[in-house]
Amino acid sequence: MIKRITILGSTGSIGQSTLKVLATQPDYEVFALTANENVDLLFAQCQQFRPEFAVIGVPALAQDLAAKLQALGLATKVLSGPAALVQVAADPAATHVMAAIVGGAGLAPSFAAAESGKVILLANKEALVMAGAIFMDAVARSNATLLPVDSEHNAIFQCLGQSSHVDTGVQRILLTGSGGPFLDTPLADLEHVTPDDACQHPNWDMGRKISVDSATMMNKALELIEACWLFDVPPEKIEFVIHPQSIVHSMVEFVDGSVVAQLGQPDMRTPIAHVLAFPERADAGVAALDFSQLRALEFRAPELSRFPVLSLARVVASGPKSLAVTFNAANEVAVEAFLADRLSFLNISAVIKAALDAAETQELHSLDDVLACDATARALTRRILKSL
Repeated sequence: MIKRITILGSTGSIGQSTLKVLATQPDYEVFALTANENVDLLFAQCQQFRPEFAVIGVPALAQDLAAKLQALGLATKVLSGPAALVQVAADPAATHVMAAIVGGAGLAPSFAAAESGKVILLANKEALVMAGAIFMDAVARSNATLLPVDSEHNAIFQCLGQSSHVDTGVQRILLTGSGGPFLDTPLADLEHVTPDDACQHPNWDMGRKISVDSATMMNKALELIEACWLFDVPPEKIEFVIHPQSIVHSMVEFVDGSVVAQLGQPDMRTPIAHVLAFPERADAGVAALDFSQLRALEFRAPELSRFPVLSLARVVASGPKSLAVTFNAANEVAVEAFLADRLSFLNISAVIKAALDAAETQELHSLDDVLACDATARALTRRILKSL
């Protein structure tokens, strides 16, 4: 049976890796591709994959894209704006949705895919961080299938036997992270690191926002919250482990002392191929591990003074659900300011903590509640930035 996939965020690193894997998968057709403003790459992708829809986030670019596609005789329909993202995510003609838009912008279309009963390949961790209970309820009500794409959560899923079920035999989940480019940098030197420094990840090729999140380990902080929802476990059952080589992508320890780990190259094509072929396996085009060249695999506990967001994550994961919305929103605003040279690297975590301390908690009963809370948290964080 032919599967038809919408890729939310096709011009980002996950989206591009997904298309590389799909190029070798004859049982898939690309239904829709979406981008924010990278219209040139989206145009090239449309030429290769001939989707039924292309969505560009910046409306002013839509007319230009449509004209270029029409000139080539391509029938791809061009849409623009947030409503169009929701439309192609929920369209009955699509069976699968790769949710790869970075940040809170990916929440609404990911939620639409959940409500529509799709097979959701979830790379947008913020969907569960911001709206975990609401999102998981939508998945259950619509009988959607939720498969984790993040390398860590995909690893945990595999360690649990291709399952999200955590039973009494599981002692703890070990969430690994490389520690980013500043793992061994003296703390005094972090005051002067630049955005380009923070984006030089030693192992992974990622976009700038997620690269900064790796440098602060905010990516692990968000992943802890996401894992709580994906695997229905309390935060105290999850531990952070620094693993600089990025070969072991996460582990599960069982009550009998056994530890199951998932290993692989630091290449997102592996988890992407896994979820695309699920429950089977497919070639990801990734080189095999050469164990004769693996001289050492290092593990250590993270320094919480170096990565204060890890401690904040545990507080957020155990607190009112609106705290997680503020946590994510404050980080997005702070990282944006850092990348624009308006905030120092060390002050990213300070701004996030200040936003959490100042935010009023509230009940979240719907997606609208979540989005309103997100807007409030962003405005609060911008005020904090101005005060600095």
